[in-house]
Amino acid sequence: MKLRVAGLVPESIVDGPGIRLALFVQGCSRRCPGCHNPEAQDPRGGVEMTVEQLQERIRSARGIDGVTFTGGEPFEQAAPLARLGEAILEMGLNLVLYSGYTFEELLQAGDGDRNIRRLLEAGWLLVDGPFILAQRDLSLPYRGSRNQRLLHLPRSLRERKPVPWEAG
Repeated sequence: MKLRVAGLVPESIVDGPGIRLALFVQGCSRRCPGCHNPEAQDPRGGVEMTVEQLQERIRSARGIDGVTFTGGEPFEQAAPLARLGEAILEMGLNLVLYSGYTFEELLQAGDGDRNIRRLLEAGWLLVDGPFILAQRDLSLPYRGSRNQRLLHLPRSLRERKPVPWEAG
């Protein structure tokens, strides 16, 4: 199974709590004005990689607390990322997901698309919502605008409503 990748950052401290391997996926139809990664919007850009290649890169990473899927828009490649997310859990790592869609939109989409649901279920923390330039705030941890939320995914899925994530 293959996916399009915009890039990998082997040790990130800004893409979620702790030291993380950040996977930037290629392709995003949201195209938020002021996007931090506009080069990742074109779905034909980046490079093609297999889930197995990415698993090996993650498995060989040392000293990381978890993995982050960001973009682009990860949920536009839900099938391969769900498979990779499940493998990450099996490695004993946690998964942070970024999305320009809200939790409510993803939950509804996941009711009709098993791969979206599987990807959500693999996650620990969701940073949701589109980047809104007028609400840009660089003082916020792990996000770029005030409308974006940090959500505890297992609890949010169990309760079927957004549950804020709190550090610790």
